[in-house]
Amino acid sequence: MNDPVTVSKQATEADGTRVYLNEGEIVPLRKLIQGMLINSGNDAAIAIAEHLDGSIESFSKSINTFLKEKVGVENTHFTNPHGLFDDSHVSTAYDLAIITNYAMQNPYFVEIFGTKELTWDGQSWDTTIYSHHRLLKGEIPFEGITGGKTGFVNESKQTLATTAKNKNIHLTAITLKADYKRDIYNDTISLLDFGFGHFKTTFLAKNSEYKNGEETFHLAKDTFITEPLKGSKMNVTEQGKLTVQNESNETVQTVALAVKQDEPIIQEEKKAVEKEVQRDYMNGIYVLIVFGLVVGFVTIRKRRLFR
Repeated sequence: MNDPVTVSKQATEADGTRVYLNEGEIVPLRKLIQGMLINSGNDAAIAIAEHLDGSIESFSKSINTFLKEKVGVENTHFTNPHGLFDDSHVSTAYDLAIITNYAMQNPYFVEIFGTKELTWDGQSWDTTIYSHHRLLKGEIPFEGITGGKTGFVNESKQTLATTAKNKNIHLTAITLKADYKRDIYNDTISLLDFGFGHFKTTFLAKNSEYKNGEETFHLAKDTFITEPLKGSKMNVTEQGKLTVQNESNETVQTVALAVKQDEPIIQEEKKAVEKEVQRDYMNGIYVLIVFGLVVGFVTIRKRRLFR
């Protein structure tokens, strides 16, 4: 985050919203990310891309590979780091939600994504930059907002990414292609109200067991699930998937389970280990007896075996 980034001429010529970087200006990477996320600085976005991968083209290739292989999106393809229109620059609300949730695991992102304003001391521009997100700034009152980012190009219209939380759940809302700002905010509020009013997050511990008939499955890792506030029903499919259902039997979430190892196999492994330990113990006794015979006396000691 403290890497020095040298701003190129191409970055300073970015279209749209900027933080007015100068060619040759050296700026810490963290500050560029702040300028990009808080103030939608397209010049900062280009400087970041060039610093990480040498060019916009190489960055786009890297980010698309990363998003597909690490984050798990399926319908996203980026051709630039700032979101200005390109026929091949596409995404979906679902993919953007996945990307946002992945990013929220990073504490640096959480801090910057939730920043309302920041003093900006640049080579050519000293000012205070402000988030454009009206819910985050408090211009539209709504309790629990933790972060947000706006977007607009003529072809995509008004877009909004928002995170919020209460005592029961963390939510991410993505709204796209609204004709007017009031609509994008009203839709976001409706989504958050619905989420807070109907759902909660529940923790399921690693190795928790679930059955389908005679077969037993378990959770391979600690898992958080979303379930209705009024409670839920959990069922296990024959394929080993845990389904969380509401009172109308609609599936709210599906979690993959692992097959629990059969008890007989575990017992056989345990017996084999015990047999090996016993053999090692007897070998040790034989050594002691032989040693005692050779020197004319036997010393008995307690031996502890660690496995």
